[in-house]
Amino acid sequence: MNATSDLINVRRDGACGTIVLNRPERKNALSREVVQQLSEALEDFHGERSVRAVILTGSGDSFCAGTDLSQLKETAESKNALELWHQDSRAFLELIEKMLRFPKPIIASVNGWALGSGVSLVLASDIVVGGVSSRLGMPEALRGLNPGITTPLMSFRIGTAAASKVLYSGVPVTAEDSLRLGLYQEVVEDSLVWARCFEIAGACAAGARESHQMTKQLLNETIGENLFTQLSIGTANMAAARTTPAATEGIAAFLEKRDPQWD
Repeated sequence: MNATSDLINVRRDGACGTIVLNRPERKNALSREVVQQLSEALEDFHGERSVRAVILTGSGDSFCAGTDLSQLKETAESKNALELWHQDSRAFLELIEKMLRFPKPIIASVNGWALGSGVSLVLASDIVVGGVSSRLGMPEALRGLNPGITTPLMSFRIGTAAASKVLYSGVPVTAEDSLRLGLYQEVVEDSLVWARCFEIAGACAAGARESHQMTKQLLNETIGENLFTQLSIGTANMAAARTTPAATEGIAAFLEKRDPQWD
């Protein structure tokens, strides 16, 4: 299976499937169309029994710059903005839940920057390998937005104390610190990130599908029994934040390349 769209590239290498976010000119920002195509790509790999693990990565020099703020601004100017924001937030929640319930291991190959909702994709993956120059960042507060889906995911992965500093400060997290905190499981040279993920995928492929599926259910749905409830609440917060004057100012400031002026 090899498929290319304008926004997502999909290929299969033996028992490993790879999904590549393909908007390098926008740092692979997540538009509603990207979210839909990413969800469809996971569904396709779900049905391919020969694929035993999936790698998620980004094209160009970034993993994912997060939510497409240009599209958010366009939505704000539409007559049905509230409805669209609700739909977009629900669609992203459904994607994250699909990743958490996906019966095969998902390995995030983090090249360059992962920001905002892009960090959600990292944290919804089962194994994360980052390049030495990669960075994770949570700039939502600088945009007047709310990281409603990333917050429970990060707290689930590394605990609320460690998550608080990352979420409140907005200071980018280096690859070394991501490894120390548990956001990454491995750090390798930038040129070797996908290759290392492919090796891990091969190790996963040697195991029984049923074993991996049951383990994932135990980790994400039993041990993480409250996670899906928290994600639903966070989704409502994320959608609500987009309706505020703070979001209007924060997004405008970002697009105009200036500092926001808060009330």
